[in-house]
Amino acid sequence: MSEQRVYIRFPGDADAAELAALYRRNREFFEKFSPSKPEGFDREEQQLNAIRKSESDRESDRGYLFVVCHREDDRIIGDVSLSFVTRGALQSCMIGYSLDQAHNGRGYMTEAVKQVVRYAFEELKFHRIVGEVSPRNPGSIRVLEHAGFHKEGISRSNVKINGVWEDHQVLALINPSEDG
Repeated sequence: MSEQRVYIRFPGDADAAELAALYRRNREFFEKFSPSKPEGFDREEQQLNAIRKSESDRESDRGYLFVVCHREDDRIIGDVSLSFVTRGALQSCMIGYSLDQAHNGRGYMTEAVKQVVRYAFEELKFHRIVGEVSPRNPGSIRVLEHAGFHKEGISRSNVKINGVWEDHQVLALINPSEDG
């Protein structure tokens, strides 16, 4: 197996400026396939608030935000989140991610998603992880497929993006270390 080119970690306060710049640089690109972020999301103070909320969410097992860092220079090039955490009989969550457009098509996000999946299954003991992707974004679907996810179907009129209700491809991965 080749050496990993990216690594994941939880964000800290010191990452706010770098994250704000990432979102500012990629705002238009991200909004092609994802709901718009609130006004000011690409400002440092908003990112600081988001980082602190992610810490609180992690402590209360409501969600997990990871930054994706390029191993060569430790720069943040994206993020991966586990949200909609459900415990009890389901033990599931939803995965979402974004990558700086300048780094697309190099397999970085697939590496990061695999790392988050490993953490989700081994450390957080999830049974199932679901991803939902716009069919207009085949690169994102490939990320999940290359990370082991399988297509399950289409959620019709699932997410409002740029004022339009769009369908989403549903993909899921079951924890392979669990029986049935």
